[in-house]
Amino acid sequence: MATFDQRGQKVNYQYNAAGDINFGTIQSKLEIVPELQKLQREIQQAIEAGVIGEDVAIDVEAKMKKAILQAQKPEPDKRTTLDYLNEAKALLEGVASAAGLVTALTQAVEVVKRLF
Repeated sequence: MATFDQRGQKVNYQYNAAGDINFGTIQSKLEIVPELQKLQREIQQAIEAGVIGEDVAIDVEAKMKKAILQAQKPEPDKRTTLDYLNEAKALLEGVASAAGLVTALTQAVEVVKRLF
């Protein structure tokens, strides 16, 4: 029987979308804002852990805030919301350890396309 030796391994930060973010269960526009806010908190945790560099962090945070503000409007603009989410996703795609965040943003984009 083989033994998995983990000595010398170091993991600084790993995003796990299995937490309480679940874009797959969203059925209405009202449900998307809380999920976007959860994702925003996960991004903040990645920033605090040093996974996302300061320059990228500033831009990603701004895009997420704008996406959330747009989604909170009585009649959110689909194109604008998608633009902000896609821009945030594009910024994070270059960060290897943020792959889970990119996946969550991809799911958010699909929900906005479907519901807005």
